[in-house]
Amino acid sequence: MNYVQLESGVILSEVQYAELGTKPGLTEVAAVGGGRDITRGFLPEGLITHPTDTILRQQGGGNSIIYEELARDDQVKTCRQQRELALISKEWGVDPGDNSRKSKKAADRLKQVLDRLSWDDKTQKMLAAILYGYSVSELMWATDGLEITLSDIKVRNRRRFGFLPSGELRMKTFAHYGDGEVLPPGKFWAFSCGADHDDEPYGLGLGHYLYWPVWFKKNGIKFWLLFLEKFGQPTAVGKYPVGSSDSEKTRLLQALSAIQSSTAIRIPDGMQIEFLEAARSGTADYTALVDRMNASISKVYLGHASAADETPGRLGSQSSATDIRKDLIRADADLVCGSFNRTVARWLTFYNDGDSVAPPRVWRKTEEPVDLKACADKDKLIFDMGFKPTLQYVTDKYEGDYVEIQPAPMPVVAEAAPTDIAPVSVDPQFAEATADVDLSPVTAQTELLAQAAAPMLKSWVETLRAKVEKAKSLEALRDDLLASYGELDSQDLAKVMALAFACSDLSGRFDVSEHG
Repeated sequence: MNYVQLESGVILSEVQYAELGTKPGLTEVAAVGGGRDITRGFLPEGLITHPTDTILRQQGGGNSIIYEELARDDQVKTCRQQRELALISKEWGVDPGDNSRKSKKAADRLKQVLDRLSWDDKTQKMLAAILYGYSVSELMWATDGLEITLSDIKVRNRRRFGFLPSGELRMKTFAHYGDGEVLPPGKFWAFSCGADHDDEPYGLGLGHYLYWPVWFKKNGIKFWLLFLEKFGQPTAVGKYPVGSSDSEKTRLLQALSAIQSSTAIRIPDGMQIEFLEAARSGTADYTALVDRMNASISKVYLGHASAADETPGRLGSQSSATDIRKDLIRADADLVCGSFNRTVARWLTFYNDGDSVAPPRVWRKTEEPVDLKACADKDKLIFDMGFKPTLQYVTDKYEGDYVEIQPAPMPVVAEAAPTDIAPVSVDPQFAEATADVDLSPVTAQTELLAQAAAPMLKSWVETLRAKVEKAKSLEALRDDLLASYGELDSQDLAKVMALAFACSDLSGRFDVSEHG
């Protein structure tokens, strides 16, 4: 058998090389279990794995209860509320998977279920995965006699669950703590986030990054309190004579301890108490330490520092923080809604409609509302430039029912042949009424010229109006007008203008001959 060596150094048989370009490999190669993952060691397929989070393993023994302690910190709680409440305050909706009638019905069904179950509350609880790495909820399936539905979505304590090397979710019980209890398919919704690879089903929560800032802050406050106690009240020193008995020394120590809470004390004769003042000068930087740790917590959770870490007077800080906040809200919404759509939404649709119906999609409206005043000012500017938006554009942009205002009808004038132009005469009986009317030959000729040219100009206007109504965009209208400029029929107008120029020339010659 002959062999072929690839550029990467891999040696294949000619048969394998021939099959390489005809079909892809259909089996998973880099599986985690069975001793194939060198970063974890040997993992039995039937046992629950432990998270690879080094903080959990070294500081908490693999138990996420240490992250529950982090959640008690005031700055963590504040940042967590800001991020979670900002998301659930956004409007949500359900879109059908396609335009078919069954897909629309499936979307309406899911919308009714989520309305009844308080979707915002369930979303906020599942968002705990941002701090802990993963969340687990149990789906309480029920039936109303006609369809399969959900009576509730119960978010469970994540510490009760674990994952096999294959990624399968198992529930830890006293009877099955190592291997976990097998769970029925489609019964639990597991949502994980934060990990940078798919080999970690537990995700990687922000607790991994918050642990040390919270720990330093907590211990810094403890030493801060000791500092205040030391410098707020001097240390009492008791002195006893040489040869004092143990009982006398004990009584002296009790007297020293009573100084902090008693207004009067007694000591044995011959003993004395002095106060040792702290000889240290200056101030301790405990406040700076706590502020720095709070700023670190804000950076981890919100993507930017709080006001304590911002430079006063620096332009752009608030704007940048707002943009980062919007990005986080949009990312969190995509993650939790995407996980729900791939699992619960698909299962509910399958149980009722089979696999032939496209499952609906839950979404959050995270985009900021459009500034309609700015849009109106822009549209007016474009209109003043000579371009009119289409009715469809106005309806989509301003979200309402609008009717285009029709222009006033142009007066209909009868066409008059150039050869039929008659001299203008005024009846004597109307001479007084027309005393203020300009009856000069130039005025009469101008009016007749306008009447003769009116039909051609009206035809041009109708042609342009038809092109404006059919235009799909301002750019398309501009190109169409430039291309159609040479197509306008100007022969009749040219005849009228030629006659007008001839009349003007003759009139000028007549005036010269009459008046010199």
